[in-house]
Amino acid sequence: MASLDRVKVLVLGDSGCGKSSLVHLLCQNQVLGNPSWTVGCSLDVRIHDYKEGTPEEKTYYIELWDVGGSVGCVSSIKSTRAVFYNSVNGIILVHDLTNKKSSQNLYRWSLEALNKDSSPTGVIVSNGDYDREQFAENPVPLLLIGTKFDQIPENKRSDVLNRTAFLSEDFNAEEINLDCTNPRYLAAGTSNAVKLSRFFDKVVEKRYFTRDPSQMAGFTDRKRFNFKSLHYD
Repeated sequence: MASLDRVKVLVLGDSGCGKSSLVHLLCQNQVLGNPSWTVGCSLDVRIHDYKEGTPEEKTYYIELWDVGGSVGCVSSIKSTRAVFYNSVNGIILVHDLTNKKSSQNLYRWSLEALNKDSSPTGVIVSNGDYDREQFAENPVPLLLIGTKFDQIPENKRSDVLNRTAFLSEDFNAEEINLDCTNPRYLAAGTSNAVKLSRFFDKVVEKRYFTRDPSQMAGFTDRKRFNFKSLHYD
């Protein structure tokens, strides 16, 4: 197993949104009993069968890099965190479904990871404007995961799911909403498990089967973010 090819997937989101619990569930298929704050970055590995059940099936290591911290932290911490953003093959954006701010901050997390240098060819923030078309051109596969679904009252779930649908559309990414304390949300055969497998397949394809892997470094054109586009009232 040590000779398996591998891909690198960042797991980004605000502190306290459940990234560590999610990564543990994805890699160990178990609930994390005593989650704690991540300092710096925590790394775990998931085994993934690319194109499972087909003649092209092959097993890969999926490295999940759980990056700690906050997008509102001082620049020196952001600069230190930038070392984790090198050679990224995919990004899982994690937000707390009970916390609108954590959803809004995903735009800033994406900006930080995909525009890790100050090069003028990257994504920029200007006057609060955001062009969602940038994610249609983004070569780095994205997956949106909402946590703490169990904590949303039944009479509020419809509104929350409508908001996450807008968020998914903005990022041009599939969405999964779950409870990290319940493995059944990712059980084999469920729609969530299918979406997860499809995302990892896409990450593998971009890493090993694209003609120019160097395109994974970032965006090719200047684009804009608009934090107002989150559609929150």
